[in-house]
Amino acid sequence: MPLGISKKDRRSIRTALWASNPVTFHVLGICSALAVTTQMKTALVMGAALTFVLSLSNTAISVLRGFIPGKIRIIVQLVVISTLVAVADQVLKAFMYDVSKQLSVFVGLIITNCIVMGRAEAYAMRNPPFKSFIDGIGNGLGYSAVLVCVAVFRELLGQGTLLGWRVVPEALYESGYANCGLMVLAPGAFFLLGAIVWVQRFLSGYTEKP
Repeated sequence: MPLGISKKDRRSIRTALWASNPVTFHVLGICSALAVTTQMKTALVMGAALTFVLSLSNTAISVLRGFIPGKIRIIVQLVVISTLVAVADQVLKAFMYDVSKQLSVFVGLIITNCIVMGRAEAYAMRNPPFKSFIDGIGNGLGYSAVLVCVAVFRELLGQGTLLGWRVVPEALYESGYANCGLMVLAPGAFFLLGAIVWVQRFLSGYTEKP
């Protein structure tokens, strides 16, 4: 078992990445997926921030679950999550200030992200710390994968770059090629996200239950 991760835990991560992806399957975290994916850099940083908060909040809430009165569990979860979000926000401002400005309020809004709250309530409150940590990592990576996938298309088609590096050759622009302006707008992200959801559900054979 590499790094002490069991086969069941690895399967749980793969499930969160594909079959039960929080964005494409549960349709959560859509706002940030539309807002921060104009560039790959911001998508990567946002995904890393959410994965950090999700994995550690899951772990902390799992450790505390036996001491949390049922009536105030949501308040305790919010306190834990907001503390970790504040840490992530301050680290970004200290070491990646330009990216922090580009992300604007969306790092702070991780506090209200349905993925984070949902996993805390549905999983961390019912499972031991290590399994909760793995669940957080899996769902964070699933969220990040969708963001990066959307960002690749938006940055490449909308700006002709990837991670800020010019990919579309200048000669192509001289011959009449133009960037797709729709990709830098929210509707472009919405169409891309819809296409990714359709492809994922088609390949996985998922159908809506009546």
